[in-house]
Amino acid sequence: MNRRTLIASLAASSLTTASASDAADGFVDTPDGQEIAVRDTGTGTPIVFLHGWSLAGAIWQPQVDFLAARGHRVVVYDRRGHGRSTKPQSGYDFDTLADDLAAVLARTGVTNATLVGHSMAGGEIARYFARHGGKHIARTVFVAPTTPYALKTADNPEGTDRRVFDQLAAALAADSKAYLAAGAPGLLGKDAAPETVKWALDMAYQADPRALEKCLRSFSETDFRSDLRALQVPTLVVYGSGDLPSMASNARRTGAAIAGSRVEVYEGAPHGLFITDRERFDDDLLRFIRS
Repeated sequence: MNRRTLIASLAASSLTTASASDAADGFVDTPDGQEIAVRDTGTGTPIVFLHGWSLAGAIWQPQVDFLAARGHRVVVYDRRGHGRSTKPQSGYDFDTLADDLAAVLARTGVTNATLVGHSMAGGEIARYFARHGGKHIARTVFVAPTTPYALKTADNPEGTDRRVFDQLAAALAADSKAYLAAGAPGLLGKDAAPETVKWALDMAYQADPRALEKCLRSFSETDFRSDLRALQVPTLVVYGSGDLPSMASNARRTGAAIAGSRVEVYEGAPHGLFITDRERFDDDLLRFIRS
């Protein structure tokens, strides 16, 4: 089975499994009165997943199935403004997003957990450690992160020019669905099966476009360099060499900023390597959790 066929099969399978596990669904109230949609399944050492920009917790369903079947408790949730969570006008700064994560961890009662975040969720992990001391977390995994600082400044020359983010925000505001559809190849690779693209876009279309624009501004303009120094737990950073050069740079710099972290490169993989290279990612993740 080639990669294209395999990914399509996994996407279809994950949709079926998600409907079968609705009994584990619930909501967590945030300090400012929002409701965060949470799925909590399995038993054993916990893993908590945070999804990337525009997506939802369901993007991790293949990993949920894999880990729950191997004796682990798995918690996933939809960021505010995304998926099934409420969609307020405010609260898309990383202090608030980290507080949302803290509320999920407190309500689910997980301890000694592995925290896994994709793309902008790397910022939520970093800010959670800086703001809440990394309580309940034993390990972290950054998957194609936007940390440590995406914006180009005098003291951050490897960042991206602000005008690029301005252009992205303008395109998103003009036609959010067209913008999200155009970004699918960057997430899934140029040869992704139509079923896989639809699976991801159906999640992305649930997000509030205003929330997406505010999150885009937040992850592009927030400096996490000092936050990352607060991480003093075993950390794995993974990214694909087929991702944007700026994203590859972010991953390498994130690894360099976290003492003792390990960086793994998936040759040719795109931004959503946990989808396209699922078997390798799942095996790497399981080994890291149990190390």
